Amino acid sequence: MMSYLPTLRQLQYLVALNDHGHFGKAAESCFITQSTLSASLRELESLLGSTLVERSRRVIRFTPLGARIVAKARIVLRQAEELADLARAEREPLTGELRMAVIPTIAPFLLPPLLPALRAAHPQLKLFLREEPSASACDSLHRGNVDCVLLAMPFECGEIASEPLFEDSLLVAAPQGEVPDGDVRPEDLNAARMLLLEDGHCLKDHALAACNRPEMRSSAMMLGTSLHTLVQMVDNRLGVTLVPQMALDAGLLDGTTVEVHPLVSDHAARQVALIWRPGSPREEEFRLLAAELRRLRT
Repeated sequence: MMSYLPTLRQLQYLVALNDHGHFGKAAESCFITQSTLSASLRELESLLGSTLVERSRRVIRFTPLGARIVAKARIVLRQAEELADLARAEREPLTGELRMAVIPTIAPFLLPPLLPALRAAHPQLKLFLREEPSASACDSLHRGNVDCVLLAMPFECGEIASEPLFEDSLLVAAPQGEVPDGDVRPEDLNAARMLLLEDGHCLKDHALAACNRPEMRSSAMMLGTSLHTLVQMVDNRLGVTLVPQMALDAGLLDGTTVEVHPLVSDHAARQVALIWRPGSPREEEFRLLAAELRRLRT
């Protein structure tokens, strides 16, 4: 029987090494020296009586047992954080640190007007933001790297809890004169001229769902890395795309000759929502944050 258990700090160092794949970078992320991190992990291996990391000059490989322990360590660290979060949220909601991922088709358009107002209303809230594509943001959420995500739904993100914020319409953006004035129906669009974001962005899935034309998945040109890139391609008459209303309101088309047309479709909108891990002790706080974001947006 073990005389003592692994410490949270040892588990934190192990997870950092798994995340970065490099002793120096992992140590830097934990604000310690490389020798301290290495010694702590050797102590952990000695405690467990097993090798967790195979070390060489160029490559770091986790053993099968090491990979399993990393997965368990992530859960333990997340639950330890939630213990502290539970007590703090009970005392003072919307204070302290909050790590939020925001997808690129929301962050530059929604956050600039909202963040100053949110800081003014809740000066004790320290909001740490990271911009990530939808798939990466969901992975960060379930790994415990972020506490919540501003996401556009629907999107397959695993088991989550959510609070809807608002509906965001999708419109057709086309080169000047290419599409007749008035409403556009999905069947009016040339699939070979359709420009979409790369895989991993939920807006790609929303655009395909709005058009409801299966052939577009294979024939559309999935080239864009951002909405700004897609708009520049449209402005250069390379094709057409779908853009969210919030981006238009934020001036996405300023300085271009791109024209916008309403899309007549049962799915010509996305639902912007705040999502988090189910069962989180901060659930009430997240719902309060969602209510604040809705209030500040109006």
